[in-house]
Amino acid sequence: MDEVKTLSLIAVLAPLAGALIAGLFCRSVPRWLAAGAAIVGVAAAFLASVCVFLRVLEWPGYFFNGPVYTWLTSGAYTFEVGFLIDTLTATMMLVVTFVSLMVHIYTLGYMKDDPGYNRFFSYIALFTFAMLMLVMANNFMQLFFGWEAVGLVSYLLIGFWYTRPTAIHANLKAFLVNRVGDFGFLLGIGLVLAHFGSLDYATVFAKAPELASATIRLWGGAEWPLMTVLCICLFIGAMGKSAQAPLHVWLPDSMEGPTPISALIHAATMVTAGIFMVSRMSPLFELSPTALSFVIIIGAITALFMGFLGIVQNDIKRVIAYSTLSQLGYMTVALGASAYSIAIFHLMTHAFFKALLFLAAGSVIIGMRHNQDMRNMGGLRKYMPITWATCLIGSLALIGTPFFSGFYSKDSIIEAVKLSDIPGSGFAYFAVLAGVFITALYSFRLYFLVFHGKERFGGTGDREQGAGDKNHDHDEQHHGLLPGEKPRESPWVVTLPLILLAIPSLAIGLFTVEPFLKSDFFSGVIHVDSAAHGAMAAFTREFHGWLTMGLYAFISPAFWLAAAGVGVAGLFYLKRPELPAALRRRLGALYVLLDNKYYFDRFNETVLAGGARLLGRGLWRGVDVALIDSLAVNGAARAVGWGAALLRRLQTGYVHHYAFTMIIGLAVFIGLWVSFPLLFGMGVQEWWWRWIYAR
Repeated sequence: MDEVKTLSLIAVLAPLAGALIAGLFCRSVPRWLAAGAAIVGVAAAFLASVCVFLRVLEWPGYFFNGPVYTWLTSGAYTFEVGFLIDTLTATMMLVVTFVSLMVHIYTLGYMKDDPGYNRFFSYIALFTFAMLMLVMANNFMQLFFGWEAVGLVSYLLIGFWYTRPTAIHANLKAFLVNRVGDFGFLLGIGLVLAHFGSLDYATVFAKAPELASATIRLWGGAEWPLMTVLCICLFIGAMGKSAQAPLHVWLPDSMEGPTPISALIHAATMVTAGIFMVSRMSPLFELSPTALSFVIIIGAITALFMGFLGIVQNDIKRVIAYSTLSQLGYMTVALGASAYSIAIFHLMTHAFFKALLFLAAGSVIIGMRHNQDMRNMGGLRKYMPITWATCLIGSLALIGTPFFSGFYSKDSIIEAVKLSDIPGSGFAYFAVLAGVFITALYSFRLYFLVFHGKERFGGTGDREQGAGDKNHDHDEQHHGLLPGEKPRESPWVVTLPLILLAIPSLAIGLFTVEPFLKSDFFSGVIHVDSAAHGAMAAFTREFHGWLTMGLYAFISPAFWLAAAGVGVAGLFYLKRPELPAALRRRLGALYVLLDNKYYFDRFNETVLAGGARLLGRGLWRGVDVALIDSLAVNGAARAVGWGAALLRRLQTGYVHHYAFTMIIGLAVFIGLWVSFPLLFGMGVQEWWWRWIYAR
């Protein structure tokens, strides 16, 4: 147990040390030292995670749950930093550190000429530390710390090129949208503390069945089930971090950051935090069918409608970004169907092949001299063979090709949803099944446009700064290849991570499908009420091994839908390239709707942001300017000025004015002296003696 605790401390503190060395001394240390410190720190975390994972496998049912540091004690409440090491945590640690290590190595080549080289390594190492703190937490306080830390570092990374207005807009957008989700998340944590009296996972999960029927009064006299409100509040936080509709709008714009961080955010860290959190909270979500129904419907909407948007994108990174949104929807659907282990399974496989696709896109961008528009590519297969082969593997895994890693997790989600009886599961099944065709269509549209067909070099398109860019003014940089110039394969520091990520993208599903689906790998960690939510149990009864599952896939609807998507993509973008333009003209209104991303951004900017600005302007003019400035502050100043002006008229400096004033004052005093007692019916002398006696 002490060994696991020590390894856990190494895993979480090593990236932090690398981030501090690269960040605090970024202006003084040489590049090799900053990069080396960050890479060594993440490599140490990966090795420690491997050791932790092996220990957990070696001792079935083992887990470590204990405090590391007491941060604050307030009355009966204690807030601690602590670790919970079990199969779920060990799996997440392994995925996060491996993908992060690949991204760190890739960054050596991709960012080699960027002036913010040291700063970038500091940020990505710090990002790894924050994600590990999140997944290793044993209490809600530390979970919230990691939750906010990944949000903060993502803000820094998305806006890494801070001289670009689009990057600044994107990181502010990500930060604000995540604050909306985090407000709900914080409300959920507040409800936990108020009703459970503790933020420790074990205490909360043990007490949850006692409060399964508890209600709370939110407004009016209506009683609301506590578990439903609590779980929906927590899931709103997951909607922000894991980019579920309608809080998905920040994620495509995060492509303004460098490609390595696009891979890190979209593959294994920030966007998967919500999926992990809901899986960890399974003892709470299982007590609220309403919350599960809410989760599965939101996931289905995201999986289907975000996939449509990938079809109309021309920026290579944005196509993959919308793919991430759709796949996150698949994971969320699995959560809503109580198939938490399948959601984590897809999280793991997705981390590998999505990181591979993003890094392959970055390799293409380098080869195309930072032209990101797929319409200016084509025929790259013969110029970039390693990038082509690895991108093909990632694409096949993404669309769920039998025996590839993505097939086992994605097909498992489809089958689990089919067997689910949660309200909304019928719509979810249609969404994930239709999403198979859409995923294949946009994935192989990208593949064919980039690597096959006619060479379309020399055009101009969107561009990001990276290797070869030595200043931040992109308007002065050339976009795309020069006339007559041909693409070249990327250096080994870029292609090596592609090869290492292609291996698990190809084969890891074969070895992990049975432990994730049928064994007791997550026993005691993920809790499912099999009597009420039997989809997972029914699916595992039908599972007969990886080979049978792979062979059966060839007669399943999902396989033929994927094959149809690939065929349509080949027809439209290889055989008949004039068809997309003709179809776009015929479906003009639908294309405009998709091109404008369902007008979510316009609604947010016009109604929400515009309404907030209008309200702020009204409060500024009505309260700040009119009431506070004009009436309270300036009004008081004017009143003093008016009084001073009046008194100044009496202070003339002339003796005869003062003598006249004294005479007038004496006359008034005598008049009052004489008239006052008469008002009370007594003489002056009697009033005088009464006044003296009173003194």
